[in-house]
Amino acid sequence: MQKKVSLLVVLFFTIFSCFSFAGGEATQEKGGVYNPVPTIMHHIADAHEWHLWGEGDNSFSIPLPVILYSEKGIDIFMANDFNHGHSKVIKEDRVYSIDSHSHIVEEGGLEIIDLSITKNVASMLISVFLLFLIMGTVSRSYSRKNVEPSGLQGFIEPLILFVRDDIIKDNIGKKHEKFTPLLLTFFFFILINNLMGLLPGAANVTGNIAVTFVLSLITFLVTTLFGNKNYWGHIFKPPGVPMALMPIMVPIEIIGMFTKPFALMIRLFANISAGHIIILSLISLIFIAQSAMGTGGAWGVAPVSALFVLFIYCIEVLVAFLQAYIFTLLSSVFIGLAVQDGH
Repeated sequence: MQKKVSLLVVLFFTIFSCFSFAGGEATQEKGGVYNPVPTIMHHIADAHEWHLWGEGDNSFSIPLPVILYSEKGIDIFMANDFNHGHSKVIKEDRVYSIDSHSHIVEEGGLEIIDLSITKNVASMLISVFLLFLIMGTVSRSYSRKNVEPSGLQGFIEPLILFVRDDIIKDNIGKKHEKFTPLLLTFFFFILINNLMGLLPGAANVTGNIAVTFVLSLITFLVTTLFGNKNYWGHIFKPPGVPMALMPIMVPIEIIGMFTKPFALMIRLFANISAGHIIILSLISLIFIAQSAMGTGGAWGVAPVSALFVLFIYCIEVLVAFLQAYIFTLLSSVFIGLAVQDGH
């Protein structure tokens, strides 16, 4: 019964994704063949509105607050004031519009800082709320003594113990308690945003390089600030290296300090973005076939495309857990190398 329900849920997401994708901006080449690239990039990019379905005036989007700061003050309004990019917003002597890259600009050339609550920001706030709700529910369950873990606690507690014992403690050692809250936060924040990103119409948070940059920057700052003399000694005076090779090895070690978090950033961003692009590309095959061969071609491709999308969706659920695991594991390894004592 549970397998049937799970299959129906995934099938619903697949069908809803097709309708959501179909509501994107259709672009055709000169030959009349549908070009899915603009629609795919629109779906995985950040936006000032939370688009759910439809196109143009018939689309349904949730407007989000636009907050713009400049030397003349702060302007706050809702994203639907732009009327999907067709209108301008006038605030005193400032005229705001949306350029061809979907960025808000001031037409007078005034430099602005965009502090808006975009789709990714809103999704992160929702994920933080869910994390507090889930962890709060699990923590309250411990107040009931002599009760075996069940339900949500029975699912979350093994994950916490696995991350703490098999990832954090194994790689950091006896100093792991100081970094356990941070690394557990990494794991569950990435996991919940990965899973939320699989929902139709959801934001692509962990597929945004700005988000992965901040996460990897935190790892870099922790390893740099908490690194002991043994860690810095391995960088500026690698043991067992002849003095003649020091001018080569020291720069390599210094570069390695930055390439590790850079690899963390790119790995998470690329894997999550690739999964979204593959799913959207498979869905777009239906519309490419329709533009090239008509409705009959679309119906011929649709079953095959839907089956592949269903398969990739299942793989993406695994990838959601795997990428959270890998990011937490590598962060633990880097921190462990920085705080471990010399032998």
